[in-house]
Amino acid sequence: MIFHCFPQQSGSTKMAEQKTFIIQNRERIQAVENTFGHTGKMLQKPGRILVGEGCLLKLCRRGPKPKAFFLFNDMLVYGSIMVPGRWNSNQKIIPLEDVQLENLEDGMAMPNQWLIRTPRKSFYVSAASPEEKNEWIVHIEQYKSLLVQAKGLPTDNAEGNFAAAWIPDMASAICMRCSQRFNVANRRHHCRRCGYIVCRACSKSRALLPNISSRPVRICRACVSSVHEGKEQGHKRAKGKHWKKNSMDDTETVPEFETSSDEEICEQGYQVATKWFKSPEDEDYSPYCYLKPEHMNPPDSGLSTGQM
Repeated sequence: MIFHCFPQQSGSTKMAEQKTFIIQNRERIQAVENTFGHTGKMLQKPGRILVGEGCLLKLCRRGPKPKAFFLFNDMLVYGSIMVPGRWNSNQKIIPLEDVQLENLEDGMAMPNQWLIRTPRKSFYVSAASPEEKNEWIVHIEQYKSLLVQAKGLPTDNAEGNFAAAWIPDMASAICMRCSQRFNVANRRHHCRRCGYIVCRACSKSRALLPNISSRPVRICRACVSSVHEGKEQGHKRAKGKHWKKNSMDDTETVPEFETSSDEEICEQGYQVATKWFKSPEDEDYSPYCYLKPEHMNPPDSGLSTGQM
């Protein structure tokens, strides 16, 4: 971390800097919106600040994939990289108050990793260096704390109210419940409650997990009894009320969050270092802090062929 000392400034100078920052922040957010095109949600909102952005590896079911991450003062946004710095897709938005971080040791496939937990989805990410990892963790926790305080919310989510992180496909060649080997006919599936890799025979049941989906999702046979007995997330439920045998085959449409919808086409490496954006009130900022040229003059659309 580099500390910067700023000279005393007059009120008019501070107001001018604040006005400049507001304009630049609006342009930066617009640039992020443009990268998602019409497929993304509008990100402009009064009081919303783009804190930083960067490329992180996200552990998906088929292995680590590069994703574009954008940290705002009230949410975390990420998406698939189609054209680096120009076109992202599959936008995901996570409110910061729902986020819980867990620092992890380096893994063989993912050095500089940590776990992002949320009620609806939990996943592993890694940065290009230990310093970058630390900056992401510090900034996320800092702005989550500020947001929670401003809203008067509890500092932590209730224990056990987070979605399980999926174990990647490459971690097991056999079902983690019955030990049957996977093949073309016996495909891999994931239990939405425990995240284990299981076969179709061991995951025929569906259960309602309200924090993940409004519709029943796939669970393994080991998790059925817990849901059946009303232990899921501490709620008491009537016997057998929220789970049933699956009547669908593998070709039918499955409920929301049933698939790993963020498996991505693009598998490029890291493109740019993380950038943190300094506000007039900051007394220090990260060595990654600098502006991308396109942020000063964001394109009208990040999807047109001529701008790629």
